[in-house]
Amino acid sequence: MKRAILLAMVAALAFGAVSSAASAQPTTFRVVLSGADEVPARDTGARGVAIFRLDAAGTELGLRLVVANIENVFAAHIHCGAVGVNGPIGVTLFMGSPGGGRTDGVLATGSVTAPDPGNGCGWADLDAVIAALESGNAYVNVHTNDGVAPIDTGPGDFPGGEIRGQVF
Repeated sequence: MKRAILLAMVAALAFGAVSSAASAQPTTFRVVLSGADEVPARDTGARGVAIFRLDAAGTELGLRLVVANIENVFAAHIHCGAVGVNGPIGVTLFMGSPGGGRTDGVLATGSVTAPDPGNGCGWADLDAVIAALESGNAYVNVHTNDGVAPIDTGPGDFPGGEIRGQVF
């Protein structure tokens, strides 16, 4: 199982390297996610890696989000916010249902061409999202929920976020 997780993480990093070679002037952002970077910090064995690649034209942000050792993922987002500060959602990367069980591997892949309509960050277009990523005022967050009250009972049940990584 650990080997499978390691291979998934390596594949995610390879995506960034291969994609970077494909266009003349891409911008790549790599994010490492852990419970220690959550606010407040979470005691969890879950981990993740997110890779974003802006195409040379600046019109599309490719993404790959890989997670390991995590239960009940129901959402993943790019949020606006500085290190140590929780902020609103700007871009939705994944939506699922509470109580989904264990996830190891690619959680989300695809591309972003605009922020979420009416997002709490006030981002009007992809340029605003990229500016936040470049400035370090954005982070990726993966949310979990076992679907049983109360919330925040431990790994697999942190609706506010179980793993997080600041974009630098």
